[in-house]
Amino acid sequence: MNIEYSPEKALQSGRKTIQAEAQALLDLDARLDENFSKAIALLLGCQGRVVVMGLGKSGHIGRKISATLASTGSPSFFVHSGEAVHGDLGMVTGKDIVIAISYSGASNELSTVLPVVRRLGTKIIAICGHPHSDLAKLCDVFLDASIKKEACPLNLAPTTSTTVALALGDALAITCLEARNFGESDFARSHPGGALGRRLLTHVNDVMRQGNDLPLAQPDQPLPLALKEMSMKRMGMAIIINEKKEPLGIFTDGDLRRLIVRHGDIRDLIIGEVMSSHPKHITPEALAVEAATLMETNKLSHMLVVNQQGVLVGALHMHDLMAAKVI
Repeated sequence: MNIEYSPEKALQSGRKTIQAEAQALLDLDARLDENFSKAIALLLGCQGRVVVMGLGKSGHIGRKISATLASTGSPSFFVHSGEAVHGDLGMVTGKDIVIAISYSGASNELSTVLPVVRRLGTKIIAICGHPHSDLAKLCDVFLDASIKKEACPLNLAPTTSTTVALALGDALAITCLEARNFGESDFARSHPGGALGRRLLTHVNDVMRQGNDLPLAQPDQPLPLALKEMSMKRMGMAIIINEKKEPLGIFTDGDLRRLIVRHGDIRDLIIGEVMSSHPKHITPEALAVEAATLMETNKLSHMLVVNQQGVLVGALHMHDLMAAKVI
């Protein structure tokens, strides 16, 4: 194999491939018709799962389409066509919808499996490049994924055809998402480990400090005792409460530094006399990201957590939100 390379030739080849696939997508857009709407109606009415089937490169595309459907509100799983004929077909029920992907439409495995699927009463959506193929005859809805030519200069490696199939799958998934009014909170539930999931699923009561971890002080307490509590609890503040556990104020490390500058000797001071009154607070049911926004807006390192009755139930430090990867 002789390698011929130059930067100019590499750029030319790359752009030619991208342009060929972009044109195929424009052609797909132009011929999208009522069959697409019929496919959407089937998917929205599905009482089971969307089962995506394919073989080879179509199988790789099928796995991605199935994953996209599942994460956007259409429960789905992928079944390899070759495995389906050896037992995995048992995962398919009459309540499911099958999306079968094959550019040629002549896959022996699909031709063997799909008649059995039809006898179950399962509806079949085909993503295929040949409207007169075996697959086109076996399906209930045919989605035309035909192309003029592969981006591969040999017209052999599946390139443009797989791009078109993937785009059709994405179009199905996103159209269903919009029809179901699938929102950010729904998406977050499917992605609890991701950044969006943490932002939309993590509440203040999930990350706040509470109970014995809170640095508490009474308003008539000598300042040195309150400072001892601050040092033990390591939040950089003391929370001053009354007998009903309602917060009256806070005293922070910053307050301590400013107080020393003003007064020098602070040993005889009472914490209730030097605290900052009316501290910012948030409810435990609020999203942690709301607390982060409030703290950033007001340039705060701490935030009290107060319930609907006005009782202190917890406290947040900016480091708690960072540790939970909310920010």
